[in-house]
Amino acid sequence: MSGLKNSPFGKRLRASQQEIDEDTPRRNRPRINPIFGVSPATSTTPSLDSRPTTSSDSSNGPDSPIDHPRMTRDYGDRFVPTREGGDMRTSYHLMEQEPVTPSKKNRIIPTESDAVKEQANALFSSILHTEVTPPSPHRPSSPTRQPVASTSAVPPSTPTRRRLFAYSSPSHSNPSTPSRRLDTPTDEAYSMSPVRAQSRQLLESPRRQLRSVCKTPYRVLDAPELAEDFYLNLVDWSSTNVLGVGLGSCVYLWTAQNASVSKLCDLSSTKDTISSVSWVQKGSTLAVGTLSGMLHVYDASTLQLHRSYNQAHSQRIGALSWNSHILSSGSRDRQVQHRDVRDPDNRPFKRCHGHKQEVCGLKWSGDGGAGSANLASGGNDNKVCIWDLRGSRRAATGLPNAGRAVPGLADDGSSGDIPLWKFHEHTAAVKALAWDPHLSGVLATGGGTQDKHIRFWNTGTGTMLNELDTGSQVCNLIWSLTSHELVSTHGFSSTTAQNQICIWKYPTLNMVASLTGHTNRVLYLAMSPDGETIVTGAGDETLRFWNAFPKKESSERERDSQLDYSKLIR
Repeated sequence: MSGLKNSPFGKRLRASQQEIDEDTPRRNRPRINPIFGVSPATSTTPSLDSRPTTSSDSSNGPDSPIDHPRMTRDYGDRFVPTREGGDMRTSYHLMEQEPVTPSKKNRIIPTESDAVKEQANALFSSILHTEVTPPSPHRPSSPTRQPVASTSAVPPSTPTRRRLFAYSSPSHSNPSTPSRRLDTPTDEAYSMSPVRAQSRQLLESPRRQLRSVCKTPYRVLDAPELAEDFYLNLVDWSSTNVLGVGLGSCVYLWTAQNASVSKLCDLSSTKDTISSVSWVQKGSTLAVGTLSGMLHVYDASTLQLHRSYNQAHSQRIGALSWNSHILSSGSRDRQVQHRDVRDPDNRPFKRCHGHKQEVCGLKWSGDGGAGSANLASGGNDNKVCIWDLRGSRRAATGLPNAGRAVPGLADDGSSGDIPLWKFHEHTAAVKALAWDPHLSGVLATGGGTQDKHIRFWNTGTGTMLNELDTGSQVCNLIWSLTSHELVSTHGFSSTTAQNQICIWKYPTLNMVASLTGHTNRVLYLAMSPDGETIVTGAGDETLRFWNAFPKKESSERERDSQLDYSKLIR
């Protein structure tokens, strides 16, 4: 033994023990007994004859002389084992109702999504919720709180001593007896499917047929010098199937039938730049606005200048809209002017003052016919104004969401310069405006970067019908002519999804498809006269054509008559 004490191993062991004694308080030093292990009561230095305790010795293996007593749990007679698997709803305090879906008002546009993917994701979430947290049929109901009067009347009582277990034979009269019978052939115990019966019912149930939309453009055109300016409107598609695009100081016409390109005008000699273009609803007349405030009217069929309004506005003209022969223009000088192109006088017959900043959006309701009575204007002051040039005034209503009319400063003093409604709900510039062709008096408006909302208005009552948080800057809006759907183009976003074209179903506001391809903000949008194709333009200097909507249904006269029995003869 003395040899072990004087050996190098013994010296190292004594040195390490001295370090432990210096670092450990005396009252907290454990006593290690070679037989009984650690004793917390007293503390003594272990004998050198015993081996030091290491991490490997803690397992009480055969080489360890120190045997630590194992902790054993003593179960009393109140331990009641469960016969079935644990109920995850009870164990994890899960809610009984269906999983909460995100609100449509706080929707974030995904990078790649469409109605088919959303339907598949919803089905997967339902099945996952059913499989992981199935409803427990044996779970007792939650206790209900009794009224104070009834609880105070019952005195507290000590529970009587009863047996913990009660044994009885199954009986149909006893409601506490489980009613599950394993001799039933439809019992889940004999099912060959890996999923539950409720999940199988979800998988086998018929689902709504969804319209598929091609995610890639069928044509891409280069558009050099296409300005990346949120406040301009440089792309429009005519009823004669001709696309007009403003590129720098020139306006180009692209004919869809033969894909031919022609130059309509070039303002480089006047050092001016195109800021807006707009086709008349029916015909080949094109209006062109410039940065200097000039307004030109061209005949696209002959490529000739029809009218020119010098200094129509004191600043750039960013928005144009036609109502038959009435041309309305919105400018950075905060005015909306109306001109009759048939009148030889260059002065506008009416001026509207309703915005405190630049007018960047302008849309007449309807198709330019006799029913086109209302004009919607959006400005950089985050306001939307509804104008009625016939001079009618709205009735005084006490609706909380009604717009507030603001007095105007018209030269002729008529009541047409006062907005019929003025909406203040947007918190960013409103450029995107679109009248619903399927519902009279319904207007969709979109806000800029600080707003990101699409709002729907009833201009008859001045109330907001619905709103949708897209999570991205809304640059343009346009309604489909063949289905009750809405197209929106987007720019800056608070998420990873940017520069998208989205198709929404109205009034459910479910996303039909999300199209991507542009690398810059999608600032320009137009639709073909047949309503099947949309064209988008962006700061990446490209124009992309998308097959967005199905073909328009034939009219009643073109459809086969149900009384034509000749079609039924074989």
